[in-house]
Amino acid sequence: MNSDDKPKIRVLMMLEVIGKPAEHLVAALEDLIKKLDEEQGVTVQKKDIKEPKLIESKEGAQPSGFYTTFAEVEIDIEEISSLAYLIFRYMPAHIEVISPEVIALTNNGWNELFNELSRKLHGYDEVVRIVQVEKNILEKKLKELMGKSEGEEK
Repeated sequence: MNSDDKPKIRVLMMLEVIGKPAEHLVAALEDLIKKLDEEQGVTVQKKDIKEPKLIESKEGAQPSGFYTTFAEVEIDIEEISSLAYLIFRYMPAHIEVISPEVIALTNNGWNELFNELSRKLHGYDEVVRIVQVEKNILEKKLKELMGKSEGEEK
């Protein structure tokens, strides 16, 4: 059996965007779907981009002026491990594996999947640690400046 005979995995992804102006959201989703279709081992089968809607403001708050919309995108992928990569790359709001009903992975497949997950989590953890250190430095500098300005006022 060659790779062309291997059944594809059909996945439904919902990609969501927020921003303004409204017309840019549809264009952003179109670009995102185009990039998704260009990924190795991924074929976009269907797409349905919804019309942007204005985000309603909370009671008493100023209107946000921001819009939101989403696209339902059906894709075929060759390997389930590719789905983990796509999840981290495109951050879909929802994922549904449509077919096949059962997906078996070898030890190597599980290893690839878990290593990709681990790599991404370590990357995010590193970013969070850097941001925490920078936040602490900024807080310290702000306290020093506030202390100086209070001393100057007296």
